[in-house]
Formats: sequence, structure tokens, C-alpha cells
Amino acid sequence: RAARGRLALRNALRYFPPSLHATLAAEFAQELRQYGHIYMYRFCPPISMRAYPIDQYPCRMRQAAAIMHMIMNNLDPAVAQFPQELVTYGGNGQVFSNWAQFWLVLHYLSEMSEEQTLVLYSGHPLGLFPSTPSSPRAVITNGMVIPNYSSRDEYEKMFALGNTMYGQMTAGSYCYIGPQGIVHGTTLTILNAGRRYLGSGDLRGKVFVTSGLGGMSGAQAKASVIAGCVGVIAEVDEAPLKKRHAQGWLMEVTSDLDRCISRIREAKRCKIPLSLGYHGNVVDLWERLVKEYEATGDLLADLGSDQTSLHNPFSGGYYPAQLALHQANRLMSADPIRFRSIVQDSLRRQVRAINKLAEAGMFFWDYGNAFLLEAQRAGAEVNKGGAGKTEFRYPSYVQHIMGDIFSLGFGPFRWVCTSGDPHDLAETDDIATTVLEDISTSGGELQLQYNDNICWIRQAGKHDMVVGSQARILYSDQKGRVSIALAINRAIAEGRVSAPVVISRDHHDVSGTDSPFRETSNVYDGSAFCADMAVQNFVGDAFRGATWVALHNGGGVGWGEVINGGFGLVLDGSEEAGRRARMMLNWDVSNGVARRCWSGNKNAYDTIQRTMEEQSQLRVTMPFHVQDEQLLDGALQG
Repeated sequence: RAARGRLALRNALRYFPPSLHATLAAEFAQELRQYGHIYMYRFCPPISMRAYPIDQYPCRMRQAAAIMHMIMNNLDPAVAQFPQELVTYGGNGQVFSNWAQFWLVLHYLSEMSEEQTLVLYSGHPLGLFPSTPSSPRAVITNGMVIPNYSSRDEYEKMFALGNTMYGQMTAGSYCYIGPQGIVHGTTLTILNAGRRYLGSGDLRGKVFVTSGLGGMSGAQAKASVIAGCVGVIAEVDEAPLKKRHAQGWLMEVTSDLDRCISRIREAKRCKIPLSLGYHGNVVDLWERLVKEYEATGDLLADLGSDQTSLHNPFSGGYYPAQLALHQANRLMSADPIRFRSIVQDSLRRQVRAINKLAEAGMFFWDYGNAFLLEAQRAGAEVNKGGAGKTEFRYPSYVQHIMGDIFSLGFGPFRWVCTSGDPHDLAETDDIATTVLEDISTSGGELQLQYNDNICWIRQAGKHDMVVGSQARILYSDQKGRVSIALAINRAIAEGRVSAPVVISRDHHDVSGTDSPFRETSNVYDGSAFCADMAVQNFVGDAFRGATWVALHNGGGVGWGEVINGGFGLVLDGSEEAGRRARMMLNWDVSNGVARRCWSGNKNAYDTIQRTMEEQSQLRVTMPFHVQDEQLLDGALQG
């Protein structure tokens, strides 16, 4: 342990000249003892951290200034979960590993020319390297670890040494846009869950029970109301409850279970949209709902899920029902083995209650936060007989809800107006609405997804979604993404939008993520644990025109469970920007649709077939499906 401590200090001090080592060593050692990591708090910037207008950044080129704009938005206290620890969201999703890296990256960006690329290893800026104007200006990797060492225990050791970090998804790729992204995705998930499980997109009087009001999960409150249902969200920490209530996203808060049940009954009866925060443990809420059902026969929950940070279950991502918040915080560091046991017992209790309600008719899904995976590891009754590794008693939201939408090519496309001017955002909203309305479809599921997103973008301003940068998100397919990007680029050229616009997407998308317990959980040809798609996407985006690219280990379901990547592309009104956008976005969607087609997904087969008809240079290997399953058994039996 002492040897690792010396190594961690040596690694941190190499950012500074020897004349400062005596001063800094004691400070850094104290941080290491207290926090298990050296953040270099001394160097936390004294300036107000936010996304400043692009022209205020001291850079030689606008692409570099746009990256600065995005980095500072990820660390804006109004946006970031723990900004002093450089954590944007998800409990431990970092932009950089320490503040020295922040200052070095901004310095390099300020000096960068169009013939240089900034290379980053898990937050560490390796330096500026010669490249070409068509190359990415930044190439980011986070958490790339030899597979046999990609375990949670090894992560803790490497993170303490300052050698790696957890970039989540859009934290380490500088593309987070605040809770708006997850609000939209959660709204679509709830609406499509209603259609699939309840037979209707009209969710008035329907109750959705879940947990978590943090950086990502906080979106559940707003999304429930937008979807028209009654959202009941449990949260053990009073701070996020107060934050969401002050935001207006959470309409009511109570710590009284009797009051909570009474309001559920009233809202259900009156069919009024409501977001109700329960200040308490979700296990207690689930168990109380079981008691209500057993006593009265009333099933008060129609839909259920969970958004606690179970990718990080034993370090604050999940709080067990047996302990108060302050007790749990003490025990997880004082006696981690005992804390782990208590967490797993709490998970077993939670699953028992959910199982009873599901047997009575409630529909539950895993939200891709590793809830079912960790419950299985805890010995809870979540196994599905005869199923593969990625299938449980309950489906993930990708398996039953979003997977088929991804296979249509729809996913979370977003853009950021680097002027910081709300008028530019309003103009791009109008552009996107017009583009989507003008795209003709053959009806069916494709038209339904377009309609949902046209409705979203029309009401986006009213819902007051902007936190931090002037950003917008919607779900669109390949044709929509390319068309919106080109239309925005023209608007910049014509002066209708006053400054460059960064286009991007969540890593949680059609092609960006290989995650067998989430994004690729509906891939059933045995390749769900393969990561070729995400890696190919990162490489393909890089040489097709992205301004920066990122590839991460971890994100969503946890370290060692997923490989994911993303990009940023600066639209500046030039013909070159339009060419890059067309080339890169077409690949960025088609890659994943083609992979999903090969795995046997019917939506993906039809989508890629249609895309090949529209693009003469696209040639995809199409699968021939076995028509007679008995043929396989006969052949194997010899």
C-alpha cells in the first residue's frame, strides 16, 4: 500500500517542476488519504465555469474554441454533479482526472493549429502531434485497459494512481448537455413502454414508480409529466430532491409514506400528470406498495423501473434500506465488506417486492443501470430459465422498448449553439422542425417516431430544458440527422445562425456502444459481448470528418461491462463542414444498423435495405435466415 501511495504521488508531481514538489507533495498525500485520489484541488479555476460564447476563447482556430466551450459546459456547476472533482454525471463520470490536466488541455487548445491533433489518454494530454487539416483536432480514449485487468478492483487501483479514469459516456467526450438529453430519452421510453405494455400512448392515470433524482435519473420527474403519467420517484438524498423541486421538475415532495400512497391514489383517480418525490428508500416504497395490494387488492403501480447508479453499487451508487444516508456513507469506507453484504441484502428485498407486484400485473424493466445484473450477483430472483447471459426475468428497456427504435436508425442526435445566444437555438429548433416535417415516410413505426420528435421539438422551448450551453436534442434517423446538420450549416453560412454549431450525439445510440446489458442487449446471435461496432464507429468517425472523437471503457452499466464512443463535429457554414457532416453522419448510423441487421433484427434489415437503395455506394452484407429450425437439430444430431 505504501508503495502504491509513493507511486501515486510521483505520478501526480510529474506535472510540476521540482521546485514545487516539496509544497505540493504534502497536499497531494492528504488528498490521496482522504479521497483515494489526487484531484489537485489547489488548481481548481477561480473563474466562473460555464460555456462562454465561442469568440471569448483565446484560440488560433474556432474548432479548438468549440472544444473549450464544450469542456467548460461539462464542468459548469449548474450542469456537473461534482464539479470540483471534475465529475459531470453518474457519480464518477469525469472530464479529466485532475485539475492540472484541465489547464494543460486548455493551453494546448489555445495554441493548436489545423495541422495538429491533441491526444488524450484517460484525461492526460499526451500532447499536440502533427496531423492534417482533415484529421480530428482531438482524439480521446478513457479507461482503455487490457481486458483481463478491466475489473472494478483494478479500476480502483489504477484510478488512485492517476493512470485511468471513468469517462462515463458524454462526460469524458465533452458532449454532455445537462439533463435535457436524458429527459427526452426517458420521455420516449415511458411513451413507448405504455404502447407496448399497456396498449396505449395515453398514460393519464397510469403510475410509474422508480428511484433516483441525481444527474441522470433526475430526468424521470420531468419526463413523467411530459408523458402525461404519475411519476413517483424515491430518493434518499434530500439535496437532489430540493434541487429538482426548485427546478420545477418535481411537483411535490413528501417523506411520509402514507401521504405518498394517498397522493398516488388521488392522482390515479383524477388522471392528472404528477411528479411526486418520496424522500426515502425505494425499497420501503416498493414494500409498501405490496402491502397496499395485499390489503386492498389495488395495484397502484402500472409501470416500474430503477435508476440508482448500480454501475457503482458499493461506493455510493446504491443506498441500502437498512441504513440511513449518513450511516451508509460512513460504513462504505469503514467496513466495505459489511457494506457490500448489506447492499446485496437490500437488493434481494427490492426484487422480492417488485416480483410480487409484477405477478399482479405491473410491468417492470431494467433501465440499463445494471440493476438486474447486480441483483443477480446478489442472489435475487431475477434469472430467466433457459435464457442467455443478457436476459433476465425482466427485459432491459433496450430489449423491449428502445432496441427496435435503434434498429430503425433513430437515436439521440444533439447540437450546441456556441454563440450562447438563445435566439440561435430557437432558429435551429425551427430548422429541425421544418426538416422533420418535410421528410416523407411510409407510415407505421417510422412515422410514429417522427411524430414523437416533431412534438418534442415544437414544445422544447416551453419545457425550459436548457441548463448550461444552448443545446438541443431529439431522436432522429440517418436521413433526419444529415438533413438537419446540412440545414443548420446553411443557416450559419447565410447568417441566420450567428456562430458555429457543434453537432454530436449520446454514446447511447445506434452504433456508438457495445453493451450486452443495455444498448446491444437485443442482439441474439451470440455477439452481444463483442465490441467491434463501437471501436469501428470511433475509427470511422475519425477519418470521415469528426472534429474530435472519443472511445471509452465503461459508461452506464459500469467499468468492464461496455465499450462506447462519441464525437463532436463543428459546423461553421463552410462547404467542407457540410461534406464532413454528410459523410460522417451517414456512417455513424449505418454502421450500427448494418450490425443489427446481421444479428437478425427485422427493423434493421428493412432500414439498411432502404438506405442501400438511396445510397448507391453503400453495399452491406445481408443475412440469409434459416427457414427450417429442425434442419439445425438434425444436422447436430449427425
